[in-house]
Amino acid sequence: MAKIGIFTGTVYGNALLVAEEAQTVLEEQGHEVKVFEDPSLADWQAYSKDVVLIVTSTTGQGDFPDNIARLYVAVRDDLGYQPELRYGVIGLGDSSYDNFCGAGKTFDVTLQDQSAKRVGEVLLVDATEHPEPESVTSPWVESWGKLL
Repeated sequence: MAKIGIFTGTVYGNALLVAEEAQTVLEEQGHEVKVFEDPSLADWQAYSKDVVLIVTSTTGQGDFPDNIARLYVAVRDDLGYQPELRYGVIGLGDSSYDNFCGAGKTFDVTLQDQSAKRVGEVLLVDATEHPEPESVTSPWVESWGKLL
């Protein structure tokens, strides 16, 4: 089974709730999982040869929530090549905004540029269609965990 770090970017707590639900699902599959609510670069680097799951909402014009913004900048600017990292992304957003799930999409592009290996497809959850995101994210996490 995999060692998984779940890195959350949240403003109102939805992404953290999704991450905690994902932790439960993944642990039931036998994975070792830890959720990071205020993640640091050191936390990220502890999973450099393992698996990370990014669960982030989007603020403003496609921006990252404050609690994950510093991590994203550090990953982008300080790490570079990460070929051993496997990852997944769950983006939470509202399609009535121009930059729907912009933070999740941006993190995905950066990790692709750094040669990290995405497991499965990026999940983008629209709050206008799914006010309780766990109804969509939990089945996705269950499938994703089986790919590891």
